[in-house]
Amino acid sequence: MKKQIIPAVVLMLFSFLLSCKTDDKLKNYDICIYGGTASGVIAAYTAKKLGNSVIVIEPSNHIGGMTTGGLGQTDIGNKSAITGLSRNFYQRIGKYYGVDEQWTFEPRVASRVLNDYINEVGLEIIKNAILVKTSKRGKSIRSLQFRYKNSSEPDFTVKAKVFIDCSYEGDLMAQAGVSFTVGRESNETYNETLNGVQLRQYHQFPDSIDPYRIKGDQSSGFLWGISGETLQPTGTGDKKVQAYNFRICLTDSVENMIPVTRPEGYDSTRYDLLLRLIRDTENTNLYSYFIWSKMPFRKTDINNRGAFSTDMIGENYDYPEGDYNLRQEIIKKHVEYTKGLLYFFGYDTRVPEKMRLEMLKWGYPKDEYTDNDHFTPQLYIREARRMIGEYVMTEHNCLGKLTPEDPAGLAAYTMDSHNCQRIVVNGMVKNEGDVQVGGFPPYPISYRSLTPKKSECTNLLVPVCLSASHIAYGSIRMEPVFMVLGQSSAVAASLAISSGTKVQDVKNEKLQKVLDEWKY
Repeated sequence: MKKQIIPAVVLMLFSFLLSCKTDDKLKNYDICIYGGTASGVIAAYTAKKLGNSVIVIEPSNHIGGMTTGGLGQTDIGNKSAITGLSRNFYQRIGKYYGVDEQWTFEPRVASRVLNDYINEVGLEIIKNAILVKTSKRGKSIRSLQFRYKNSSEPDFTVKAKVFIDCSYEGDLMAQAGVSFTVGRESNETYNETLNGVQLRQYHQFPDSIDPYRIKGDQSSGFLWGISGETLQPTGTGDKKVQAYNFRICLTDSVENMIPVTRPEGYDSTRYDLLLRLIRDTENTNLYSYFIWSKMPFRKTDINNRGAFSTDMIGENYDYPEGDYNLRQEIIKKHVEYTKGLLYFFGYDTRVPEKMRLEMLKWGYPKDEYTDNDHFTPQLYIREARRMIGEYVMTEHNCLGKLTPEDPAGLAAYTMDSHNCQRIVVNGMVKNEGDVQVGGFPPYPISYRSLTPKKSECTNLLVPVCLSASHIAYGSIRMEPVFMVLGQSSAVAASLAISSGTKVQDVKNEKLQKVLDEWKY
């Protein structure tokens, strides 16, 4: 009798341990947020405060996206458009600096404030987890499978009632079978005027710059970075996305500075066109080649300026739909280009001495990005996928010609697209794609632009890769607005759960009632 009982007990114990191991790999929540951007953190904080169980999954090791990634010169447009927890974020930044609110800040301070939100409600965040598979039942997402960055097999599964894709890339949205687009629509698609191919004078080369390695000799080939494509008619659609770059944090504080050194993969030929621009225009002002915004404590937020700068034009086309490994290769190229650009200005003897001496005053801050060699880990993904949802925001919304009746937040920034390609026009180098059109008041963003079509998915919200045309997205795609839309999405998700409805059926008056309680 005892011989029969012992094996049975052992088998029961083994089954129990096996079930524990399986349960450890299965996580069940009310709301799952994919993407630990600032929008994702604010969405998670909101959802948790509303009584939901929440998890945030981030594929990288970096939390906060561009808000903690060097974009300290906040793109606002009109402060009155920024409300709720997004406004509260800038008030908390201000408290750190001893003022009411602050819109320019150091990356480490932005990280500290976002971590305060995380710690206040005990947010569960998993980093370095890559989305492997999205499973649906009918039109509803049931679960997501993830693997850790250095693993080859799925490591855990997350089930939730509602999902929010707060990533810059829209990977969850795409895996869920939701319609999306990449690149620029033609002007005809939505009867716009600023979409598609646009050859304008913003951040442009003067007419005199020769594109060939040997001036006037076509057989010598193009200088690095110039495409051989032909300029298409104005308004033509394509799959090109506006250039990415890094928002660079440097300091001129000797005590806090790490000198710029020759980076891995440095190739001086990448900057031959820049050298020609400097020589032909005789412009030796270093700051003409960057938007060099000063941050507190002698730091910077450096952005693209002019014809040749920090934007790595044409090197990001494969990023939006690329897999993890391809994206890492593209990011690495951007790091090499950006660090190489700083090194080129400081050390290449062909650069005028005046510029070199000015560049050498600056270096990487010791107290920033201490886990990433003091350089931001976040590439500025200005646009990737864009959902085609229940409502598509277009330039007509930006200009106030169309006004949705279901606002989820306001936008106010200029319709802003960086250049998409560098080509040769009439024998001269030209950048194409830069559009800067503003001068309009804040305008509402439709809640339906955050929801997929009901026929595609009924428990997903997309506040970052939202439904908008290329040019309208150029106005909406600002970090404060992403935080506003993240909060609105979390409120909508909570309402959908409590009422047992699809996210498309959340009543706007109920959404607004909850959001009104969060105004700051």
